[in-house]
Amino acid sequence: MKRLTFIGIIILLFFTFTAMAGSAKKYGKALTLKRVTKISTILEKPEKYHGKKVLVEGTIVDVCEKRGCWIEIASDKEFESLRFKVEDGVMTFPVDAKGKKVRAEGKFSLEVVSKEELIEQGKKHAKESGEEFDAASITEGKTYIQIDGLGAEVK
Repeated sequence: MKRLTFIGIIILLFFTFTAMAGSAKKYGKALTLKRVTKISTILEKPEKYHGKKVLVEGTIVDVCEKRGCWIEIASDKEFESLRFKVEDGVMTFPVDAKGKKVRAEGKFSLEVVSKEELIEQGKKHAKESGEEFDAASITEGKTYIQIDGLGAEVK
């Protein structure tokens, strides 16, 4: 009888650990979208997705080491990735999430900043930090793209 109880406990522990290993760690709000949009598809025509809620999946290739406030998700195409940014303190991704799979949902944003705006930002930052700034180093505007995060599941 003791032997059967022992075997039962071992089987129960096995299934418990197996279930835990397959479960995802959830961050933020629950995912609501069912259809995954490929990151490469978003990057082909980012203006088409601006302001829209999207669900993406991929491998986490980088994590904010200071606050865990963003993750970089690899695309389905080589050498492409997309940043998933959250408000500080809303979700905190651990550095050891790097290399894990993620499903992430949020609002896609595209921000075009002109050369003039970048120069003004550079001057302001230089003044606040006491550093030097060379306006000639800014030769063109910049486009920022990211997903403003709502929720994620990391496996």
